[in-house]
Amino acid sequence: MKRIGIIGVGEIGRAIVEGLYDRGGDAPEVFLSPRGARTAAELSERYEGVRVCPDNQAVVDRSAIVIIAVRRQDRHEALAGLTVPGDKIVINVMSGVGNDDLRRTLATDAPIVRAIPLPAIRERRSVTVTYPSHPVVDSLFEHLGGALPVADETAFNVFSAVTGTLTTHYSYLATLTSWAVGHGIASGDADRYVRSLFQEVGRALSDETRSLQQLAADHETPKGNNERIRTTWFTPASSEALAQALDDLLDDLK
Repeated sequence: MKRIGIIGVGEIGRAIVEGLYDRGGDAPEVFLSPRGARTAAELSERYEGVRVCPDNQAVVDRSAIVIIAVRRQDRHEALAGLTVPGDKIVINVMSGVGNDDLRRTLATDAPIVRAIPLPAIRERRSVTVTYPSHPVVDSLFEHLGGALPVADETAFNVFSAVTGTLTTHYSYLATLTSWAVGHGIASGDADRYVRSLFQEVGRALSDETRSLQQLAADHETPKGNNERIRTTWFTPASSEALAQALDDLLDDLK
């Protein structure tokens, strides 16, 4: 596998490194930028093939694949003055930053691929959406759990908007736990039960022979508890509100 550089070592940068190294095999050399210094230093101490570079240009110079993982608002400062030769491959994982925008910032002819890696990539369980399809980039993400190349940037932005619902799901689970605690359940017991309940949901999702609608129907008894909560809380109005929030986010991503 080609040498990989990561500029911006936050949660996603860490997850990529852990996904490459934690299950053994032939992991590539990885070069980290000094941004996110504490995380970069910890990863270089843990893995023999991971090194922290003195600056971002050194990351580019030593790598064949350069992953740009800085925050959108920090990109101009972090990438200013970088020289990226055309023989490099750039992976853009910045939310809301299109490839044309990044190409102007870098002033490079190198191929640029957008990607949406998620934290579960550390366990090689996350499918990563990519655009445009590139054999080297798609192969990297197949190694880390799966690649889903899409036809155009419009489709990519739709998947990016869907990804924006992730923490809403966690907040939903936290609300269930708080509700149970408010009715006298010990915090640890409520937390343990809610986690167990929805870990089972995650396992059911791995059965791709059943549609999501079928999975919902299979877990619901007519006039039972699940149907009652679904029909009284997740109403057509709340569904429309979610769709509107997604539409608004998609407009911003464009």
